[in-house]
Amino acid sequence: MSKSEREELLKLFEGLRVADVRDGMDWNMMHGYGSMSYDMRPLFRTRIVGIARTVRYLPYDGPIPKMTPDEYTEWVKWYYDNVCIYPWMEEIEPGDVIVIDQSGVNAGLMGSNNSLYGYMKGARGYVIEGGVRDTDELILQKVPVWSKFVSQSMVQGRLRYDAKDIPVCVGGVIVHPGDIIVADGDGVIVVPRDKAYDVAKYARRELNNDKIGRRRLYEALGWELDDTVK
Repeated sequence: MSKSEREELLKLFEGLRVADVRDGMDWNMMHGYGSMSYDMRPLFRTRIVGIARTVRYLPYDGPIPKMTPDEYTEWVKWYYDNVCIYPWMEEIEPGDVIVIDQSGVNAGLMGSNNSLYGYMKGARGYVIEGGVRDTDELILQKVPVWSKFVSQSMVQGRLRYDAKDIPVCVGGVIVHPGDIIVADGDGVIVVPRDKAYDVAKYARRELNNDKIGRRRLYEALGWELDDTVK
């Protein structure tokens, strides 16, 4: 995808809520597609719009040798260098949302350190079919994450890298590289790239109608207008 196309797609969905995008999907007869399962929840209230960069990890099925703690330290280094690698991290482009299928394994593939590095590279957030850890620091750092659960565990002996830039199933939805991801307090929704313009058109209409209706109510209540109704 060219840089100009990425920028155009991001602008199309800028400011839209998950609810608006859900409506835009419905107006295009896509009632049964796009909304991730309700257990994909944010660590804190925030919202993002971005372009899906996909990656998949599988359960580790290799042996774990019996080791001393010092030997385990060396084994962990080997593990991160050879088994649970992050080759997609250096490919992040500004505006990406990293969509990770980690096979539901109870491990924190992303934590306070690596997620912040990806954020620095331009990732707008992470959507993870699995666990996330170091959540207090992630909230403090304001790195947006939607995940199925919180996990205490590191990845060694639990996860191995499988593939990147491939279709993945996250939150019950097939996500292709380049799809549009919108996420907020209502959860996560996926818009197929080839439907983006049609969905955004009707989503924007629904948002504008909502603003008009709510602005009238604000005025009747004597409330100061905020950005959600302007």
